[in-house]
Amino acid sequence: MTTDSRHDSQHIRMVEALLFAAAEPLDEASLHARLPDDVDLAAALDGVTARYADSGVNVVRVAGRWAFRTAPDLKFLLEKEVEVSRKLSRAAVETLAIIAYHQPITRAEIEEVRGVAISKGTIDVLMEEDWVRPKGRRKTPGRPVTYGTTGNFLEHFGLEELADLPGIEELKAAGLLSARPPASLVAEAREHAAVTAKPEEESDEERFSEWDDQEDASSSEEDTENDDLEGDEKKTPSNEVETEDEEDIEGDEEE
Repeated sequence: MTTDSRHDSQHIRMVEALLFAAAEPLDEASLHARLPDDVDLAAALDGVTARYADSGVNVVRVAGRWAFRTAPDLKFLLEKEVEVSRKLSRAAVETLAIIAYHQPITRAEIEEVRGVAISKGTIDVLMEEDWVRPKGRRKTPGRPVTYGTTGNFLEHFGLEELADLPGIEELKAAGLLSARPPASLVAEAREHAAVTAKPEEESDEERFSEWDDQEDASSSEEDTENDDLEGDEKKTPSNEVETEDEEDIEGDEEE
């Protein structure tokens, strides 16, 4: 074994020891600070990764930091030992997904995407888990706070970077997205259709009935008009007779 090979092997052992003893994943800056200056960190990391590639534990890079993790094909052995301290509510899961895909994003924008208001406690739960944190303030009126995911979010979900988030097709294939529209949208569509629907056409019987009613009303109006005319005609001769009688009386008085 050459001197260089021995040095490389020793450097790999150093990196291996640091990663094994660390309580949390280490970034490359932390590793550099603990290693001798002559260590080629990239080569050492490649070496330790290759050494554990077929082992029960692997060396993986998550969110820019390095750590030992159980081999993916052996995770079933640890399933009974995993304890879920708290189950996230549906609102918290939806909020986390919206922040992950749309960050940096304000609370008002989260509510706009969800279509409903969110309580302050929902974001607080995600911040307690150290999956979400404030990223700054939007340069708009009111200066609202924007939120984004943390390195712990990437580590928890086994992502190296945000670009590794599953796309729409992957979510559909995993059964996490439904091809059916939300029930609220269906209800709104039905309500809109009911309001804009054309009234049903009247049957022939209904139309004939309306025509009969209209004709009866017209006939009644004509009968009323005829009665009024006859009444006027009857009144006119009597007036003329009275006038003639008065003239005869006046003539008799003159004689």
